[in-house]
Amino acid sequence: MSWFLTVLKKYAVFSGRAQRAEYWYYILFYILIGIGLTFIDYLTGTYDPETGSGLTVSLFALATFLPSLAVAVRRLHDTDRTGWWVLIALIPVIGSLVLLVFLVLDGTPGDNQYGPNPKSAAS
Repeated sequence: MSWFLTVLKKYAVFSGRAQRAEYWYYILFYILIGIGLTFIDYLTGTYDPETGSGLTVSLFALATFLPSLAVAVRRLHDTDRTGWWVLIALIPVIGSLVLLVFLVLDGTPGDNQYGPNPKSAAS
């Protein structure tokens, strides 16, 4: 949970690098919170099966859009890629798979053009 809060503290910080643990723990808790909020929407009657969304989960997604984008950009920086690669996800199927591979790859060892290695800073 601390990784999730760390990303939220860096609300719209697009500079620097994010190690794999920071990104993937953020995604894990994002999904778990989203599932919980969908359940709450279902219980309160604000869930719309036609759209597959509800009021609270939509507000959560809107509030966490910038941190989600920022941590993805920082994760790409860790692999020594520009943050603009996040736009490749707009290409159906193939783009999302390419982005997933980039997000799963290990970061470049040592410093790169985006900053110091977050693994060595965390150790």
